[in-house]
Formats: sequence, structure tokens, C-alpha cells
Amino acid sequence: MPSLGLAPRLRYLVGRARRIDVGSLMERAKTAATLHHRNTAVIAADMLVQAGFRNVGFQDYADYDFAILSRAERATYMTHPVSNQLSQKYDDPAYRPQFHDKIAFNRVFADHLHRAWLIVTPDNADEVRAFVSGQGTVVAKEPVGQAGTGVHRYRAEEIDDWDAFHRGLVERGELLLEEVIVQHPDLAAVCPGTVNTTRVTAFFDGTRTHILAVAQKFGRGAVSDQMTYGGFYSMLDDTGHSVGKGYDSHDNIHEFHPESGVKIADFQLPMYDKVVAFVDRVARVVPQIQYVGWDIVVTPNGPVLVEGNWAAGVYENKPTATGIRTGHKPRYRAAIGF
Repeated sequence: MPSLGLAPRLRYLVGRARRIDVGSLMERAKTAATLHHRNTAVIAADMLVQAGFRNVGFQDYADYDFAILSRAERATYMTHPVSNQLSQKYDDPAYRPQFHDKIAFNRVFADHLHRAWLIVTPDNADEVRAFVSGQGTVVAKEPVGQAGTGVHRYRAEEIDDWDAFHRGLVERGELLLEEVIVQHPDLAAVCPGTVNTTRVTAFFDGTRTHILAVAQKFGRGAVSDQMTYGGFYSMLDDTGHSVGKGYDSHDNIHEFHPESGVKIADFQLPMYDKVVAFVDRVARVVPQIQYVGWDIVVTPNGPVLVEGNWAAGVYENKPTATGIRTGHKPRYRAAIGF
């Protein structure tokens, strides 16, 4: 199988060594040691070895319970450093801005959004008022952001001064307004206050779209389901069914949704076959970006596209939450060939 290349790996290791945060390392090591009843110094040393020779990020080590996994089990896990190398190799830099900028993304993928949207400009205050009034509630986005940052929710009934509202959008850089997505009742049953997205990591080889991993994200009532807003996720199997409890990167494990009480392991993503077919369609729009983490929402009428992340990130099994001690790396290797 072709290698991802020695040069990118060496650049990563050198950069990682320069940026190493000893305090962060020891904090993660201490947490992992406490959770798994191990020695902190031993865990810290192991984390350094894994980072230096196995392409395992410190957060990967903590999130996926590497402290209790064997070497063979660890080898089955996708990690953020490896994912980053895949992004650098298979996502053409010339086309990345079409994914990085939300306005550019909406223009390119307009046929797959299935919702109304409007670009805010310095001179369209009346158009903004008409759009927000007509929608009732809108989501405002800064064109460039990550992990749910720069996303806001506004209700027309709460706006008294429309000129000030428009001026504020421009000043804060919230230049994209979107209709609120109405999610499928099965998703709303888990968390009705947040639109719960499905992250589908996929690779398009020029002919076929390979589904590498699927995670269902759940919000906590905020405008976004990202972890920065208290959200968490559960991995789904090849039928769209949850494989176990939900979890996040802050050592929280949820057997039940904290607000709705729904048991996460019982969740079944509706219309899973349609989601897979939908991902195949959107993956072909910009074939130069082959490795993507697609964020999708299933509505009563089928899946709609929220965004595509050319830096796909990693969603993996957490053994203490799912009981599953292997990851998705063999699927990535079979599809991509590395």
C-alpha cells in the first residue's frame, strides 16, 4: 500500500515537539491514570511514545481509552495526526476555500441545502428584515469558524431595532443567515432544542464514495450540537444504529440524554439508506476534495446538507462507553490504501 509519506510525518513530529504543552500533557495523563487506575508518570511516558512513533494525539489517547488497550487494539484506531495527513494528501488546496468559507460552500452546494439563506451586506437592511421576519427564527453564521463557533440564533420577535440588528450583524461578521432546519421527529425526540447533525466521514476515490465512519451528534438545547456547547456523540453501525452510550472529549459519558432521558444506545438514525445515497451525491460535487467529514441533518423529507469539512477530524469508538475495543482504521485503509 502507498505510504502517506515520510516528509509530512517528520514535519508533523517536529512541529508537535515544538508545540508540546507539558501542562496539558500531564493534565490528560493524570485524568487517564485516575480513570483507569494507572500510574500518571507511566501514562505520560506512554502518551509521548504513542505521539512520537504511532501518530496518536494526546487527546486521541485520552478519548479512546488507550490506557487500557493492547498494542493490536490501538493499531485499529484512526487518530487526528493520521487524519490530518490524509486531508493534506487528498484534499486539493485550490478547492479547500469552497469548504472553509460557509458562504462559498452554500453557493457551491446550493442544490443540496434545501433551505433558504441570505448573505448580509452593508446595504441590505430591508432585505434582512424581510428574511428574518418571514422565517421567524434564523441562524446567523460567521463565514469562517470551527467547532460551532461563530454560530448564533435570532428570533424576529426579540428584535426591536432592525437597523441596529442589521448593523450588528455586519460589525460582528455574521454575514450568512439561514432558515432553521426542521429535523426528523426521531432526532427531535432526543433533543428538540438543537438541530442534531450526523457526521459522515467519507472518501471519494473518483468512482466510488466510501463511508468510513458515522457518528450521531446530540445537542443540549443550544444553537449548535458541538462539544463547545455541551454536545456529545455516539458512533453508528452500518445500519445507522447507535453502538452504545454517548460521550465527549471532556470525560463525560451519557447513557441517557441529560434533558430528554432518551437512551442513547437505542437510537436509530431514520432514513439511513437515503443518508448514504445523499453522501454519494454531494461527494461528487467537488471531486478534488476527496476526504471529507460531511455534516448532515435528516428531516421529515430526507437528508439535507449543513456543511462539509475538508479537515475531516476523527470520531471513534470509546471502549468504556461502548464496550468496543477496536476502531475504524481498517476501513480507512481498505478504502484509501495507505
